[in-house]
Amino acid sequence: MRISKVVIFGGTGFVGQSLCEQLQRLGIQATVPTRHPSKGTRLAHLPNVTVVPSPADDPAALQTLIAGHDAVINLIAILHGTPAAFKQAHVTWPTQLADACTAAHATHPLQHVVHVSALGASPDAPSDYQRSKAAGEAVWQAFTACPTTVLRPSVIFGARDQFLNLFSKLVALTPILPLAGANTRFQPVWVNDVASAITHSLRAPRGTDETRVIDCTGPDVFTLRELVQLTARWKHTRVWVINVPYAVAMMQAWVMEQLPGPTLMSRDNVRSLQVDNVAQASSLKDDALNMMTRTWGLSPTSLHAAAHLYRA
Repeated sequence: MRISKVVIFGGTGFVGQSLCEQLQRLGIQATVPTRHPSKGTRLAHLPNVTVVPSPADDPAALQTLIAGHDAVINLIAILHGTPAAFKQAHVTWPTQLADACTAAHATHPLQHVVHVSALGASPDAPSDYQRSKAAGEAVWQAFTACPTTVLRPSVIFGARDQFLNLFSKLVALTPILPLAGANTRFQPVWVNDVASAITHSLRAPRGTDETRVIDCTGPDVFTLRELVQLTARWKHTRVWVINVPYAVAMMQAWVMEQLPGPTLMSRDNVRSLQVDNVAQASSLKDDALNMMTRTWGLSPTSLHAAAHLYRA
């Protein structure tokens, strides 16, 4: 059966906006629940997208919302927070959503669920973020109502990202940048490629109800130092990146947590930087390099092709 109507939780965010645009081109209707109606104005130009109030705190209303849709996509996540906040966003919420999907499936069978996790998710990972992401994946591993795909993107880049754009601003202010985890490796993936992975998940034929886990990565591996230096080059400047020792980085992050405004770096982020954020076998030049290529035939976009996004 063709999927024609989906509900996207977290659809007003960075990945969600790109996904809604792709679904629009495919003629798929999307319902986007949100607790912040003002964010829904970003999707107003898409006639196939309907923004509705979020029923996340009401199990019955959540079930009613899901019923009538062919697929459910979960993009909800946080990057900063307490252990309790990570558990709520990455474990408790997916559990509530899975229960609602199971109940809704009884009246209008779901064809697919797509859950976006994170590369590096593991029960024994060093950070609360990574461990909570692994616990969230376990929720969908136990889900049996319909086929499920769990996508694990590396750091995501794009015109509105909060990663490379931050470094692009910093390198314009200082020629010296002390940085935790400067030698940590990443495999950045373009936001449109993540959206494509989601749409391909929905359209790919599935013979079983088992959960499939797919790493979403770009074609190139960079250290954090190299990423910062690359953004500096795009800004026609140079930067000297100093790798900050772990203990100093934790103190630096604690100070940043106390500052007013959005958190730029937390101690949990520093813990995450203790492990590389790359796909398995990413150092090998074989077909294990990119699971998106092997699974759907996608050719992920190189970060080098996105230089124009960060030069302004």
